[in-house]
Amino acid sequence: MTDPTSQRARIASGTMREGLAVLGVAIRREPWIFTLSTLGSLLFGALTVADAWVLGWATDEVVLPAFETGTTTGKGLIAILALFVAVAILRAVGIVARRLGAGVMQYRMQAHYRRSVTRQYLRLPMSWHQEHPTGQLLSNANADVEAAWAPIAPLPMAVGTIAMMVIAVVQMLVADVVMALVGLLVFPLVILANVAFQRLQSPLITRAQALRAEVSEVAHESFDGALVVKTLGREGEETERFAQRAHALRDVAARAGKVRAAFDPTLEALPSLGVLAVLSVGVYRVLNGQTDAGDVVTVAYLLTIVAFPIRSLGWLLGEFPRSVVGFERVGRVLEATGEMRYGDQVIADTGSGARLDVRDLGYAYEADQDLLTDLSFTVEPGRTVAVVGATASGKSTLTALLLRLVDPATGRICLDGQDLRELAAGTLADHVALVPQHSFLFDDTVRGNVTLGADIGDDEIWEALRTAQADGFVAALPDGLGSRLGERGTTLSGGQRQRLSLARALVRRPRLLVMDDATSAVDPEVEARILAALRNGATRGGTVLVVAYRKATISLADEVVYLRDGRVADQGTHAELLERSPGYAHLVNAYEHEHDQENGADAGPVTGQVTGSGTGSGTGSGTGAAAGTDSAEVARR
Repeated sequence: MTDPTSQRARIASGTMREGLAVLGVAIRREPWIFTLSTLGSLLFGALTVADAWVLGWATDEVVLPAFETGTTTGKGLIAILALFVAVAILRAVGIVARRLGAGVMQYRMQAHYRRSVTRQYLRLPMSWHQEHPTGQLLSNANADVEAAWAPIAPLPMAVGTIAMMVIAVVQMLVADVVMALVGLLVFPLVILANVAFQRLQSPLITRAQALRAEVSEVAHESFDGALVVKTLGREGEETERFAQRAHALRDVAARAGKVRAAFDPTLEALPSLGVLAVLSVGVYRVLNGQTDAGDVVTVAYLLTIVAFPIRSLGWLLGEFPRSVVGFERVGRVLEATGEMRYGDQVIADTGSGARLDVRDLGYAYEADQDLLTDLSFTVEPGRTVAVVGATASGKSTLTALLLRLVDPATGRICLDGQDLRELAAGTLADHVALVPQHSFLFDDTVRGNVTLGADIGDDEIWEALRTAQADGFVAALPDGLGSRLGERGTTLSGGQRQRLSLARALVRRPRLLVMDDATSAVDPEVEARILAALRNGATRGGTVLVVAYRKATISLADEVVYLRDGRVADQGTHAELLERSPGYAHLVNAYEHEHDQENGADAGPVTGQVTGSGTGSGTGSGTGAAAGTDSAEVARR
């Protein structure tokens, strides 16, 4: 069994070593700023020690002679004032250089690592993101980056004050060796206090950083799932779930605060005790003629100066546990593997639709559970193809593979004969656009959400909005294209958000448009107009692949790919599949049947029937509605 004491000792020594290594990273990256701030700190330290010399000189040359003669000279007073003012001005210059350099260095390192983490997030494939909670990723980019570089603030001061401490110790020894040795007995006590602090603090800080990420995860889930929480009345349970993590973080942080609260006063007290010891010994030696009063004042004052470097080193060491943990957590992100590789091939823009070839495609979320197996089909340029399948048949996964959000385990996907994995970075986005099932809008204007910063004129935006049947409600907004939509587009309905998401894809004039159930929240009549516009050339002859479940949508496609159990069960026109594939016919007719039932319920007769079958009008109606919704959802997927 490992001895807890020896384990804590290893943690403390490891934290010290790793903390210094983290600071080494910052110094190597910002050498000039570090040098400037350190020179400022050295100037501050040297001038602070010079204060002690001025004080000792004034005591011996002006103050004591004045007591002996009962008079003093204006020249002596002016000399003292001039020396103290000069020292104060130069020391102020050192403070400004030290603090400015430390601040700039700290914020530059934080900005650099935030950008590095963000770039890494963008480089890593979706499969990596699916394995890491969003709250944890936010914590890595924010709290962990801040914690990693927190020691930079006291670093230049600590380096400069070490030099100040060396100068002060030498001057103490020159003034009086005995009193200097008495005062320096403080140092072993300070070292012991720091070792004890590191042993107690490191495990607590490690746990606190992990809990901060957990709190962020729970909060992010609650915000994303606000609709579920509100509609199902789970506010109390969600509050309790958040409270558990928050209280755990509070308790650990409080324990860490108690350790720090005991450490800081100890650092303050030890130098003061040293000063008292020096004064006691100094008075005895002055009375016995072994030293001068000026030397006692000098040594005592120098010891108070030494207390400042001790405290600054304590501040630096006190930040090491949090810094090491934060740097390790950020490092795990920056060292993550799985970055998506790109080739150097490009595709010519022919101005017409792209050819899509899917060959022997295989994909699995878990090693022993294949979702797609030997999936193959071809979409000719300019054709509109509907992908139809039941729940878990692999439709959404197929769309992710087509956009190369993830790579297949086996097989390949080719666009105009080029394997997607061989294309240069950014090439696929120039030719293919996805309209996802769940549309996402930014807290920006309509124009900003459609263009996403691209240089696209308003005429082209309105054309895309007309195709997506979104021009009417956009024109009715207070500022038209300049109207802000709120976070996630909360000021719009689900159907309006989907239409803006479609316009965002259309405005880029993709040669292959992939729609993953992208009109599920749109009225069937509006959906029909959208698909008719796409079919009639709104995509400039582009190829369209749409994941669909409504018969009206499917019937507008040139061809249908029917998926079952991760394979292509059949392929042909809608009419052909209805005739020869019972499974397909059952699937597409199931939704229409449920849709007709829901329309009948709205008219009245079905409602009465459902009510009669339930225990009461409210319960019966609710049960019938829920059953209809579930059946429709099964058919849709």
